[in-house]
Amino acid sequence: MDNLLAAFAQAFGLLISLDADLLEIVGLSLRVSLTAVLLAAAIGLPLGAAVALFRFPGRQGLVVLLNALMGLPPVVVGLVVYLLLSRSGPLGVLGLLFTPAAMIAAQVVLVLPIVAALARQAVEDLWQEYEEQLRSLGSSTARAIPTLLWDGRFTLLTAILAGFGRASAEVGAVMIVGGNIDHVTRVMTTAIALETARGDLALALGLGIVLLTLTVLINGGAELVRRWARDWAP
Repeated sequence: MDNLLAAFAQAFGLLISLDADLLEIVGLSLRVSLTAVLLAAAIGLPLGAAVALFRFPGRQGLVVLLNALMGLPPVVVGLVVYLLLSRSGPLGVLGLLFTPAAMIAAQVVLVLPIVAALARQAVEDLWQEYEEQLRSLGSSTARAIPTLLWDGRFTLLTAILAGFGRASAEVGAVMIVGGNIDHVTRVMTTAIALETARGDLALALGLGIVLLTLTVLINGGAELVRRWARDWAP
C-alpha cells in the first residue's frame, strides 16, 4: 500500500513539475491521434454520407462491412500495415516503418470505419427527414451531402469523438508499426505498457492520469457543445 501511495505521489510530482519525458510522450500521442482522426474524418464523413444517400449494387453489403470493421482487431491492422510498409512490402520504398507516420496510418485504418459507419446512420436519418424539402429546393443527391453533414455536425461530433477514443487508447497496432522507440514513436499507451512491465509505476500512472483527463475534457466539451446547440442554436 505504501509503495502504491508513493507511486501516486511521484506521478503527481511528474505532472506538477511538467516532466520533459512525460510532456514529450503526451505531445507525440496527441499529434498522432489527432492527425489520424482528422484524416479519418475527412474521408469517413463524406464516405458515410455517400453510402447513406446513393443506391448502388452491393450497397447493403458495404453497410454490413463498415459496421463489421468497427470492431477491427488492432493487432491485425498493425500486422497488415507492417507488411505494407516493410522493406519487402509494396510501400517499403517510402521508409515509413517505425515512424509516427506509420502509427498515423494504422490509426486511420482503425478509426475510418467507425466514423464512416456512424456518419452513414446519422445522415440517413437526416435524409429521411429532409429529403422532400431538399428536393423541392432543387438539390440533387450529391449536393445534399454537404448540407446534411453541416446540419448534423453536432451529432457527427460523437462519431469523431468515438474515433478519437479508439485512436488514443490503441496499443497493439502502434506498437507493431511504431516499435515504441524512445523519443521517436513512444506514445502514452505504449509507454504505459512498457513502464508498467518495468515496474516504473510513477510514469505509467502519470501518463494514465493525463490520458483519462484528456478523454474526460474532450467528451465534456462535446457535451457542452451539444447542449448549446440544442438550447441556443437557431
